[in-house]
Amino acid sequence: MAEETKKKALMVCLEAVFQHTVNKMGVGYLWEVDSAGLAGWNVGNSPTHRALNTMKKHGLRYNNLGRQITKEDFNNFDFIFGMDQKNISDLKSMAPENCKAKIFLFGEFDPEGERIIRDPYFDNDERGFEKAYEQAVRCAKGFLEQLDKGNVK
Repeated sequence: MAEETKKKALMVCLEAVFQHTVNKMGVGYLWEVDSAGLAGWNVGNSPTHRALNTMKKHGLRYNNLGRQITKEDFNNFDFIFGMDQKNISDLKSMAPENCKAKIFLFGEFDPEGERIIRDPYFDNDERGFEKAYEQAVRCAKGFLEQLDKGNVK
C-alpha cells in the first residue's frame, strides 16, 4: 500500500475545529492544520476566553498563539480557507502568482448553505462562538466529503 501524502490546510481561524473534525473522522494523521490571521493585531495572542470556553465545551484542545499569514504559506499549504468574502478578497490579493494553495470560502462546503462563517469576536457573549463552531464542523465535514469524492478542484 502506497504511503498517503499528508495534506496541509491553513485556516483564517477555526483550525482547532477542522483538526478535531479530521481526527474524529479517523484521518487526522493525513492532515497538518494551522491558522493565520490576515492582519498582525493578534500576533502572539491566545484566543479570547469565549473561544477557549467553546472549544473546551466541545473537547477541542488548543494552545496555539496568533500569527500573521506569510507569502510562504501560499506555497506551503494545499488549501487556505477564508471565512467571509473579505478574507477571500484579501487572500487572493496576497497570493503570489501560480501559488500551490487553493483558496476557498469555507462556507462553500456547508451542506446547510450558510456561506459566511459567523465572526463572533466583537460579541458580548459566547453564543456567536457556538454558532461559528457549528458552522465550522459542518463545513469541515462537507469539505472532506467533497475532497474524498474528488469534487474539490
